[in-house]
Amino acid sequence: MKKILLFVTLSVYCVLASSQAVYEDERYVPETDPLVLEKIQEWQDLKFGLLMHWGAYSQWGIVESWSLCPEEYGWCERTKGANPDDYFAYKQEYEDLIKTFNPTKFDPDKWADAAEKAGMKYVVFTTKHHDGFCMFDSKYTDYKTTGDNCPFSTHPKKNIAKEVFEAFRNQGMWAGAYFSKPDWHVESYWDPKYPPRDRNVNYEPEANPERWQEFIDFTHNQMLELVSDYGKIDIMWLDGGWVAKTPKDEITSWYDRQLQNNDNGYLKHRIVNQDIKIDELVVKLREQQPGLIVVDRAVHGKNQNYLTPENRVPHKALPYPWESCIISGGGWAHTPNAKYMSGREGVQMLVDIVAKGGNLLLNIAPTPEGEWQQGAYNLLEEYAAWMAVNKEAIYSSKVLAPYKENNICMTQQDNGNAYFMYMAEAGENSMPATITVTSQQPVDGSEVHLLGYHKPLKWKKVADGFSVSIPKALRQKPPCKYVWTLKVSKLK
Repeated sequence: MKKILLFVTLSVYCVLASSQAVYEDERYVPETDPLVLEKIQEWQDLKFGLLMHWGAYSQWGIVESWSLCPEEYGWCERTKGANPDDYFAYKQEYEDLIKTFNPTKFDPDKWADAAEKAGMKYVVFTTKHHDGFCMFDSKYTDYKTTGDNCPFSTHPKKNIAKEVFEAFRNQGMWAGAYFSKPDWHVESYWDPKYPPRDRNVNYEPEANPERWQEFIDFTHNQMLELVSDYGKIDIMWLDGGWVAKTPKDEITSWYDRQLQNNDNGYLKHRIVNQDIKIDELVVKLREQQPGLIVVDRAVHGKNQNYLTPENRVPHKALPYPWESCIISGGGWAHTPNAKYMSGREGVQMLVDIVAKGGNLLLNIAPTPEGEWQQGAYNLLEEYAAWMAVNKEAIYSSKVLAPYKENNICMTQQDNGNAYFMYMAEAGENSMPATITVTSQQPVDGSEVHLLGYHKPLKWKKVADGFSVSIPKALRQKPPCKYVWTLKVSKLK
């Protein structure tokens, strides 16, 4: 039994490692639009953003959308509702959650204030997930917060996405719209004449061109609503990468997928040509929002302006724009009594990502009532305290090779300042007597400071590096927790 468990563990590890390696070595297609290139550069300087998954599903405290998909039942078991074993009854109960979605404690100004204080510079909000439930007032569906079946439709803040975007823009933050390309509610994607088989469209688009065109028009129209009616939108963050144009030689049938399942244990998915004319759509979107960043996630090509490693941090600096989207506590969607990452985990994750040239997009999931759990606020307060001291090492910073040395992360600014961030071990509350860096060295006469401390520190050359002495009083009472930052005015 131990041998079997070891084999399974190693197999899973190899698959994950292979997947990660492919992602981090993935080809990146650079943008050519000068306005978009400028916008991407500005976005890379922001470093820290907020992602929010919220919908009617939050009432059940379940994974967003995925329990509707037959393909995903192995990892997303249906446990809620009166008929979890009856798929069609379950889907009806799930979609009836619109009738009880009434987040009367929704206060986006409070969220935006906490996020701004934590140092976040942009928000990406789920306007629609795969289940098709719209958190905005789309005129192309009744399945929305402003629909007659939703009790929240009588509330002054019923157009939730609009309220979120306005609240965060009022704090000087960018607005990003998460939008799911697949829609498991609309009949032009999951046609009721056929049972859903997996995450894909449940009919063959080539054999039903009029039906598929109906879905293309629906998708284009909804995204155009978001860029036309909701003020300044900086990022269109698209999910559901399987909805994409696919070469004929890569398409697999339902029968092929069954063979893949037998051989590989659900490691592959059926591939369908789901061309929604994304190139045409992006042109139309940018006519409304010049310079708009488009993130067509997991779809290789020019419309993936930056890459989005999900719930993980790459092992190295990556040679293209990227952002790790990370769960702060519980799951992507609301989890009752969620346990949030500690302040040390959160701050050190941000430092590690920024040192590798990336951005952190931290997910917080609102409750069914429209609140954040106290654990989310506590975490953001930890970020706020740390950023108040160390933000100059984060915003607009660039990679400084080798980006990390043991427990010291590095960044640099265009003005020549370099930053060496010492990441404390768990329980390490006082600073060491000396901090040594072996890979970089200040020029003669350079000053070395600890951010948050007003006096320069003594330093000396050590081979190709340098060593900094930390005064005893400073060691016992450092200016912040978790990560301590040495600032060097000029390196060799």
